Amino acid sequence: MKYSKFGIITTKNIPNDAEVISHKLMLRTGMIKKLASGLYTWMPLGFRVLKKIENIIRQEMEHVNALEILMPAIQPSELWKESGRWDKYGPELLRLIDRHEREFCFGPTHEEIITDIARKDIKSYKQLPIIYYQIQTKFRDEIRPRFGVMRAREFLMKDAYSFHENEDCLNKTYEIMFQAYMSCFNKIGLEYKVVNANNGQIGGSESHEFHVIAENGEDELIFSDSSDYAINSELFTEPPKEGDDSPDGAGKVKIRRGIEVGHIFKLGNNYSNSMKASISNIDNKNINMVMGCYGIGVSRIAAAAIEQSNDDKGIIWPKSISPFDISIISIGYSKNEKIKKYTDDLYEILKNKGVDVLMDDRDISPGNMFSDSDLIGIPFKIIIGKQFLEKHTIEFKERIHNKTHVIQEDPTTPSKKTINNILKLIQN
Repeated sequence: MKYSKFGIITTKNIPNDAEVISHKLMLRTGMIKKLASGLYTWMPLGFRVLKKIENIIRQEMEHVNALEILMPAIQPSELWKESGRWDKYGPELLRLIDRHEREFCFGPTHEEIITDIARKDIKSYKQLPIIYYQIQTKFRDEIRPRFGVMRAREFLMKDAYSFHENEDCLNKTYEIMFQAYMSCFNKIGLEYKVVNANNGQIGGSESHEFHVIAENGEDELIFSDSSDYAINSELFTEPPKEGDDSPDGAGKVKIRRGIEVGHIFKLGNNYSNSMKASISNIDNKNINMVMGCYGIGVSRIAAAAIEQSNDDKGIIWPKSISPFDISIISIGYSKNEKIKKYTDDLYEILKNKGVDVLMDDRDISPGNMFSDSDLIGIPFKIIIGKQFLEKHTIEFKERIHNKTHVIQEDPTTPSKKTINNILKLIQN
């Protein structure tokens, strides 16, 4: 993609209501545009990040044979009244009335809808276990939306739901999904912790939260420095302090802030009992299905990644979810034919090799090109300019390590050796 055609509009101005670094940088890079309190438009640059995150999640969901569907965002009140949540959920539930005076809500989650689907389609234990998932817009009418897309009213979420004959079957799928979630965050490349958690509005028995470690995290995480013990501090009446003996008896307590980006639940029979979602078991008896629920905040991951990895110049994206793999900064592109031809050739070759390239072809100062590139946070950049004309060299820079590699080049067209060097540096 050429910069001049991509519609990236960066700014130095920071709105007064932008409190955390991710909100500031997402606005400054033009990733998002505020429409109203807690409502944001995802612009082309930000939308590419969302799609990269979605792709990783889809790969892991397909790996565990989860079936992708898409449920309506607007849900009828009858199902929520069946489950008992229409009154219980509270003011975060955005309620609507259509022209026929029927009550609906804009779904904050989809347990009722998926249970309705399952009770109509699943009749026998032989059809189980089964996992459905979707990636879809949710709405929760937050009393105080803040921190940009981290605490927005409208957000993008991956929610999955599993159905089982019994608790043993649920436990096996829960462990599979637990590992799938870890694989997601490992592939994205984020530092995270998995903690025991409160079930909140969703209900159920056991649950775990996945938190990206970041200074501006809303949750306080307590964990051992010598074991896998980790828990949200909200589950303590009197939380231990840093350096205390770990509650599990292994090592000392460490305390960090975290941003919740994933939450998995063992729902049990909560919804199947109230909504009469039953199957015929191996003994030909009717039993209510056992359920699991698994959520990932897609749009929140984008913000959490920025909170975890940034510097005074801007964003530092993990390679896996960067909007582009590499940027080409071509100094003098519109004024020098040799530079233009070499840049165009390199751009086309890299694209044909499957590399996602942003080529800066703007007629602006090199300083502005460099500052925009650092602000946007693309992991690698190639600089073609004066040194190419004088010494036949190009520069390959790594954003995260601030390393520069000088590559000797053919003065007319990109050589195979140079292309291989670039591909190797990107992949390392």
